[in-house]
Amino acid sequence: MAETGKVENYLKGEIKKHGTVCLPLIDSENSTDAASIAKKVEEAGASAVLVGGSSAIDQMELGKVVTDIKAAARIPVILFPGNVTGVSPKADAILFSSLLNSEDPYFITGAQALGALAVKKHGIEALPTAYIIVGEGTAAWFVGRARGIPFHKPNLAVMYSLAAQYMGMRFVYLEAGSGAAQSVTPEMVAAVRKYYDGTLIVGGGIKTPDAAGAIAKAGADVIVVGTMIEKDGDWQQKLSAMIKAMRRAR
Repeated sequence: MAETGKVENYLKGEIKKHGTVCLPLIDSENSTDAASIAKKVEEAGASAVLVGGSSAIDQMELGKVVTDIKAAARIPVILFPGNVTGVSPKADAILFSSLLNSEDPYFITGAQALGALAVKKHGIEALPTAYIIVGEGTAAWFVGRARGIPFHKPNLAVMYSLAAQYMGMRFVYLEAGSGAAQSVTPEMVAAVRKYYDGTLIVGGGIKTPDAAGAIAKAGADVIVVGTMIEKDGDWQQKLSAMIKAMRRAR
């Protein structure tokens, strides 16, 4: 089995130091000033930056966004691909994700096989991740043809997370989806945390310090924030408050 890499060890160190860390998501197709955003999230206390999105298809634009971010911020840039087009040679690492509850094998193993050689060729550190969609109606749910886990069925999330662990995936990402009406519940996070031994990521619909704090307290290692950065004019101050709430909770 391959040893864990530089970025994975860095994230483990950040989690050990802070309890729960924040990875803001910058959508490469919606962001007009990725460098400025990256600098601001770093100042707010983010541990790394995710770049990608469910519908990102322009690889040249993705490469430019990653390059601009790396020039402006010192924290790692981690790709969050929705498809094979989400691979860029400039990034530090990639959430090498399998959408476990997709009804389309392409999103479970097909896209991964197509993208694997590019990840290897460019020397991008792969973070083996089980991507699990919770709820429905979001872009990630639609594009990934997911059979979304109901919010009130935490045991189903536990089953998928344990399966991921037994298949060797060191990260589980519970995703309600960008702009989701509600976030993954603290009860679901706590249920998964009780059984899953790896790094637990939670994202989608987390909009307030109280919500971030509750999910952190339930056991999330990483919280992803995205829509707020795209749409809220006062997002930097709110992000800083959310990061403080995450850290106080653990």
